[in-house]
Amino acid sequence: ALRVVGALLLFGSYVALAHHFANDPVSALATGRSGGLAGQWLSETLTRALGWWGAVILLLVLTVVGLILTFDIAMSELLADGAAWLREVDTRARERRALRAAQEPNEPRIKQPAIHASPETPVARTPVPLPDEVITREPPRLPAQQRLQEPEGDEPPEFALDSGGRRWALPDITAFLGETQEAQMSLADIREKTAIIEETLTSLGVPVTVVEVNPGPVVTQFGLEPGYTEQRDRQGRVRQAKVKVSRIATLSNDLALALAAAPIRIEAPVPGKGIVGIEVPNRESTVVGLRGVMESEQFRKIASSHLSVCLGRDVSGQAVVADLGRLPHLLIAGATGTGKSVCINSLVTCLLSRNTPDDLRLLMIDPKRVELSNFNGIPHLLGPVVVEPQRAAAVLRYVAREMDRRYKVFAKASARNIQVYNRQAIERGESKMPYIVVFIDELADLMMIASEEVEKQVCRIAQLARATGIHLVIATQRPSVDVVTGLIKANFPARLAFAVTSLVDSRVIIDAPGADKLLGRGDSLYMPPDSPKLERVQGCWVSDSEINSLVAFWRAQSNVGVETPALAEAPPVEAVQAQQPPLWPTDEPEEEGGDEDPLLQEAIEIVAHEGKASVSYLQRRLRIGYTRAARLVDAMEDRNIVGPPTGSSKPRDVYVKPKDLTKQY
Repeated sequence: ALRVVGALLLFGSYVALAHHFANDPVSALATGRSGGLAGQWLSETLTRALGWWGAVILLLVLTVVGLILTFDIAMSELLADGAAWLREVDTRARERRALRAAQEPNEPRIKQPAIHASPETPVARTPVPLPDEVITREPPRLPAQQRLQEPEGDEPPEFALDSGGRRWALPDITAFLGETQEAQMSLADIREKTAIIEETLTSLGVPVTVVEVNPGPVVTQFGLEPGYTEQRDRQGRVRQAKVKVSRIATLSNDLALALAAAPIRIEAPVPGKGIVGIEVPNRESTVVGLRGVMESEQFRKIASSHLSVCLGRDVSGQAVVADLGRLPHLLIAGATGTGKSVCINSLVTCLLSRNTPDDLRLLMIDPKRVELSNFNGIPHLLGPVVVEPQRAAAVLRYVAREMDRRYKVFAKASARNIQVYNRQAIERGESKMPYIVVFIDELADLMMIASEEVEKQVCRIAQLARATGIHLVIATQRPSVDVVTGLIKANFPARLAFAVTSLVDSRVIIDAPGADKLLGRGDSLYMPPDSPKLERVQGCWVSDSEINSLVAFWRAQSNVGVETPALAEAPPVEAVQAQQPPLWPTDEPEEEGGDEDPLLQEAIEIVAHEGKASVSYLQRRLRIGYTRAARLVDAMEDRNIVGPPTGSSKPRDVYVKPKDLTKQY
């Protein structure tokens, strides 16, 4: 009935307005080009009663009422859409004003203390001017100003990259990073899914009310408030009982069937809110651009840190950011093809967009050879990207030595951490100490080659390196207990879990279920170091063209091809089987000098007759410990009796035949 009334109001308003705005109403009525006799009667009646403008206003109001009744439009939604349109117009006007203010040459800048690279050459850091008011959803996008810095003078030998006395210019993210359109679920879809959720749960005996909807880039979170059910007590009286949250959590499969969307994740309850969250995948997912997150209000709050990075957007579309200095390390795990390498690329891009080589240095280990090799040649690298798994342990030992060296420097300067030391260095006019971030793209491959050495070095760095400004970002596609060990998990409180195939893998990464119900393609669960609650995040996307443009920008300012001697000459690590160290002291001689081991000649005879040589083989044949057997193999290699390590489980080559044993080695 209301639709019929609305249609009549629309028809009457239309014919009356058609006659009302006709140039010649009489001739238009005669030729049939106006509202007809009904339109003439309505127009003339309202004009005599209200005047010409009064009739126009009343007819427009009746048109709006007719639209609402005909198409069943809620008045609150209409007002909300109108308010959103007005806010969008106001936001665009503020962006234009802020952009004009930023481009004026005589605009005063906010000044910060100058950072001195040396006593003779002070360098001022000029920040980007911010608008007077911050917009939450669509922040004004201002062009980044180029900042120039002097190189930091004499650095330790471990950081011997030639800076050539040049000035470093920071890239403009508006020129290198593209802008993406981040659409959300339509109001019609939201109303439809809200009705399905309420009807489905009510039919199953769990009455709920949808009180909050948070549309995100990939999933939409519906906030449910549990209702009441009627129960009879022993006396036959009817009482109302609150619906248990656990009953809602067990109905995920029924909701997935009703919504024709899987998988559905239920968060009961939502942290900080008195509602139960149901996360439903959108019909069309949206790409989250790195530039949009870097221009958000959340990122501006931590932008003063050199190690602030962007993780993505949560289920409500808000930016999720983190300070790598406070994490202080990040463990990324998930199945292959779920977005781990893209996440690492976005983290590296975010760091390169905001730091010069004087502030930040990078170390990259990429056994897959194709994910991080594009960053070769940038001045931030301490050495070329390490692609040989045998050298990874040597690189980690190098990082541990640098950590120890920095602690000795801090002790002499009476500084507790790198921030205090850099402040003192600036006051004394000395060079600052750069941060170091180590990226490892595949931990499982390194654990297969030298698990004992890699785990020991990773745990030692993770335990002690925070104060020295050294941080680890490790990714793996095999989240099993032999790769992500208990020691590694204990030292990585901040973790990012991408989609996995089983519940067991989810518990290995984040100690809770949930990662097995993710959608993939950047969908992840973030576990902050200071909170046990998980946060669902859609990761940032950065394209290959954007990475190549940024790398070309930094290569143009550096001398490509300079290697760090400490990394270039790092020896490979021999692949050996893990051996249990002795639980008590042995009677084996542990000579530290150059005396020859009495078992050397016997070891030479064994490898010559058997034609193979390895540390574990000599342990079994001679019944000695690992240290002494390894020293015997090294001595035979020095005498050119056996070959170098093969880098796999195969034994070394033997160059001596049994007929040559008469010769004294």
